[in-house]
Amino acid sequence: METEAIQYIAMAIAIAVGAIGPALSIGKIGAKAMEALGRNPEAQGAIRTNMILVVAFTEAIAIYALVVVLIIKFV
Repeated sequence: METEAIQYIAMAIAIAVGAIGPALSIGKIGAKAMEALGRNPEAQGAIRTNMILVVAFTEAIAIYALVVVLIIKFV
């Protein structure tokens, strides 16, 4: 019973830490993209493409955290 509680605590910490970083990063990416669009509206296509690509890579970090949580749960 005690090891199960420790396992749940480890899962909660892993997903919390693994979600906070990408959440903050995506917020900063969006803010900087809007700032860049305000300065140079003609570059909308390039800025949007690069922003979506970077957001996808950032989301991969959260997915890795989810994989770690699943490993903790089932191993």
